[in-house]
Amino acid sequence: MFSEKEPLFENLVWLNSKDAANYLRKTVGALRVLVCRGQLKAYKWGRRLYFKKAELDRLLESSLMKGAKYGSI
Repeated sequence: MFSEKEPLFENLVWLNSKDAANYLRKTVGALRVLVCRGQLKAYKWGRRLYFKKAELDRLLESSLMKGAKYGSI
């Protein structure tokens, strides 16, 4: 099923709320709003929220303004 060349968790990086907020340049409160609106998926372990770095990257890429040229904003 899985080859030894591609380990199952090779590219899986987990960030806690504080680290994820810093990565997105947002506050922890703004991060929680994204989760409540369904724009970002959070995984809960105990009382803490964790985020996959790949999903944070996907969120950033999906928010890219199409048609805008660098420096025109």
